[in-house]
Amino acid sequence: MQIVETTNEGLKRAYTVTIPATTITARVEGEIKKIAPQVKMPGFRAGKVPANLVKKMHGEAIHQDALNAAIREAMDKLVADHALRPAMNPDVALGEGYEQGKDAELTVSLEILPTIAAPSLDGLKLEKLVVPVAEDAVTEAVERIASQQQRFETKDGAAEDGDQVIIDFTGKLDGVEFEGGKAEKAPLVIGAGRFIPGFEEQLAGIKAGEERVITVTFPEDYQAPNLAGKETTFDIVAHEVKAPAESKIDDDFAKELGLESLEQLQGLLKGQLEQETAGLTRTAMKRQLLDQLAAGHDFDVPPTMVEAEFAQIWQQLTHEASHEEDPEAALAEIEAEKDDYRKIAERRVRLGLLLSEIGQSNGVEVTAQEMQMLVGQAAQQYRPEDRQRFFEYVQQDPMMAAQLRAPLYEDKVVDFLIEKAEVTEREVTRDELQAAIEADTDGEKTVEAKKPAKKAPAKKVAAKKEEAAEEAPAAEEKPKKAPAKKAAAKKDEAVEADAEAKPAKKAPAKKKAAAKED
Repeated sequence: MQIVETTNEGLKRAYTVTIPATTITARVEGEIKKIAPQVKMPGFRAGKVPANLVKKMHGEAIHQDALNAAIREAMDKLVADHALRPAMNPDVALGEGYEQGKDAELTVSLEILPTIAAPSLDGLKLEKLVVPVAEDAVTEAVERIASQQQRFETKDGAAEDGDQVIIDFTGKLDGVEFEGGKAEKAPLVIGAGRFIPGFEEQLAGIKAGEERVITVTFPEDYQAPNLAGKETTFDIVAHEVKAPAESKIDDDFAKELGLESLEQLQGLLKGQLEQETAGLTRTAMKRQLLDQLAAGHDFDVPPTMVEAEFAQIWQQLTHEASHEEDPEAALAEIEAEKDDYRKIAERRVRLGLLLSEIGQSNGVEVTAQEMQMLVGQAAQQYRPEDRQRFFEYVQQDPMMAAQLRAPLYEDKVVDFLIEKAEVTEREVTRDELQAAIEADTDGEKTVEAKKPAKKAPAKKVAAKKEEAAEEAPAAEEKPKKAPAKKAAAKKDEAVEADAEAKPAKKAPAKKKAAAKED
């Protein structure tokens, strides 16, 4: 096999590779000898079919397999002999006019990962913004739970806004009952907005034992096509009317939640609030850390990796913009800032490569047990019967495994760096902590840890992307085998993520047909 380098510019490499015809022919002959004993043909005893007939029957397929195997072997040799670290899958093209019996002429082009000197970890300084959990915050959390655990007591008289009615209902379309439109003794709170528009309002004033027929029109975008935009009727039978009862916050209230005392409930809520603010504190520290790393390192990154990262950012941006109240204005906004998002993609790739180098230089790794946990968590999104297939798919596809591993790997590298840094603490309010997370750095997009307002689509997506640097587009040194989109497609092929595999709220129970989708 002959390998000739034709391009060596920056991170770009190109080669011509010649695979001798004799190499491919030897593979073909070897495969024919291997399968001949298993070939059956009328007129011949099992295993006695002549090799030339086997070649006539299966030669084309065997040759194609042999050629593919020879190309894979050539690529492995090219990478090994030239000590290459491909950034993405090499682009390999077979020369025009190739046919059996001729040498295979390949043109190969690729981009390699940059050589990054192990960065010094001296001088890292981080400020840890600490938010004490105030007692009034705990009290507010308890009261919020109490409001969500609203109790109702039976009352005489007509139902009013805020009252709960226990009803039977039967839905009919053109006088015929439709599937999923029937329930018995279903609780409904008037004014809660849980049923389709117009349903709850028409139950105002109903009394226990009363029967009514109401008319409602399903929304145009309702999930059941046969009901979307259709006018229907519901036969209603009211069994009971209940009024809201005051929830007394005491030990009995805590016991209704399965706890021993109010003190235990307050302690659990305080712990949750501390955990939540601790997550925001870590986000702020990570932002500081990444900003310091970005400011101290500037090296060329593979354009193909940047383009792949930008494509993911842009896909999410355009998707979210298309769901805004004014999609055209939202799309125009992000289009005007397209160059900024491309810089964010470049920053993410650079930081991902840098974090990878730091992690490998300092022995940071994801253990087999941690990887098993990650795969198990990812498998939960599929139906039980599909989960084993997903496990097998991850085992067979290194890229998918790398995608699952990358976020945890990055987090471990970040934690390692935080431990190495000189950390000082400062007590702040939650608003101050949030402001620190969202603050611009070096003119880049803001980072948001909370869900942004709907009317800021561009900043919303940029923030989420910038925060993750960041999310390890290259958190492992080994190159990815294909772009992320291609991996997603493979995943869809391997595991059928159909409607049955989606969350229950997208396939409501029959009794909820009259209810509005959350």
